Amino acid sequence: MTKKTHSLDRRQFIGGSDARIIMGKDEKALHRLWREKRGEVAEPDLSDALIVQLGLVTEDLNRRWYERNSGHRVGDVQRRATHPTIPWMAATLDGLVKETGAVFEAKFMLPWSFSEVSATEKHMAQLQHNMLVAGTKKSVLSIINGGGKWVELSVAADPIYQTILIAAEKAFWRAVKVGETPVLFDCEPPKPRIEAVRVVDMSASNSWAEFAGLFLETREAHTNHERARSELKGLMPEDAKEAMGHGIRARRSKSGAVSFDLVEMEVSRASIQ
Repeated sequence: MTKKTHSLDRRQFIGGSDARIIMGKDEKALHRLWREKRGEVAEPDLSDALIVQLGLVTEDLNRRWYERNSGHRVGDVQRRATHPTIPWMAATLDGLVKETGAVFEAKFMLPWSFSEVSATEKHMAQLQHNMLVAGTKKSVLSIINGGGKWVELSVAADPIYQTILIAAEKAFWRAVKVGETPVLFDCEPPKPRIEAVRVVDMSASNSWAEFAGLFLETREAHTNHERARSELKGLMPEDAKEAMGHGIRARRSKSGAVSFDLVEMEVSRASIQ
């Protein structure tokens, strides 16, 4: 496919990367995308964008690394898909996971600003768009970052957000066709519910070592403490609002909950004598 043909193709549909701009907060980027779709400006040349090129050259490695670590296989690589009922809504998929039907999305990200939550929020619109196009309710975000780490994140379809996404894309597509300047939709992405999928070795963390040692040292004391609380509650008469002795005061709230605090030990008469 030549660059010219590719450019003409992209003017005929809204893709996953377009969805991120349409649902984003950058008005300048939205207006540029609108002009691109109308054929008024050419698509930006990303051949000198290092991060974009790193994403392209690591995509095959990313997919193989996901398959190796997950035990799943990715098919339909770079398949062009179109929404079954919305002809202008399409996507070029990084792949589909054969065992689950999930949309597979490979990304390269820089390490110093990376977090799983921010990565999911950044790509939420693209993932939800691609799930709609592929007709699936699951997606996988496979990320290699510049720090030499790989992260797998699972994101489920969000029907409410997808409804808003379709409305925003429809409004944008109408603006493209009639020549009206589009406006930002200003919709916050849903808070990601990240599924835990990794096993992490924390042996190199000094902080982890410090608190792991403290946890082990105090585990038996904690167990005894909880047992003592339970026994003291059981010893407190049911009609007692407050009970104390031996440096402990127990108080019963109106709801029946019992709390404990410390009191100063009274000097006994025997010790005075």
